[in-house]
Amino acid sequence: MLMHKIAEEFIDRFKDTKINKIVTIEASGIAPAIMVGYLMQLPVVFVKKKKPKTMENMLTTIVHSFTKDRDYTVCISNNFLTPDDHILFIDDFLAYGNAALGILDLAEQSGCTVAGMGFIIEKAFQDGGKTLREKGVRVESLAIIDNLEDCKIGIR
Repeated sequence: MLMHKIAEEFIDRFKDTKINKIVTIEASGIAPAIMVGYLMQLPVVFVKKKKPKTMENMLTTIVHSFTKDRDYTVCISNNFLTPDDHILFIDDFLAYGNAALGILDLAEQSGCTVAGMGFIIEKAFQDGGKTLREKGVRVESLAIIDNLEDCKIGIR
C-alpha cells in the first residue's frame, strides 16, 4: 500500500507533464517505478548496473554510488530509450545526484527528453537536488531531509 500511495503522489505531481515511459536504475528504484508505470499504464525500463552480453545498441555511462563508494558502468539499449520518449525517472533516494546525472547522460546520448525526476527521499544537505534543479531538471521529492545533526532527522 505504501508503494501505491507513493506512486499516486508522483502521478499527481506530474499529471500535466507529457510522459510515455518510466525509467529507473536497478535495484532499489524498481518497486516505486513499477507501481508508477502500472498505475499510469506506461512501460517501465530499467537501466542495468551490469553490462549484459546480449544487449544490442548499448548506451553506457559511469555512475558513482555514494552508498557503496564505487563506480558502476550503467547501460541501456537505445532500442528502449529513443528520441520519441519523454521519460519520468523514479528513484528511492537523491543524495549527490550521481544516478540522476547518469540518467541525464544516457538521455542525451539517446535523444530522449527527461520530463522530470521523482525521488521518495531527498537529502538536501548533499546538494544533488540543487545540482539537478540548476540544470533545469524538474525534481519532485516526496520527503526532503535538511539535516542529520545530533542524531536527529531534520525534515523540511
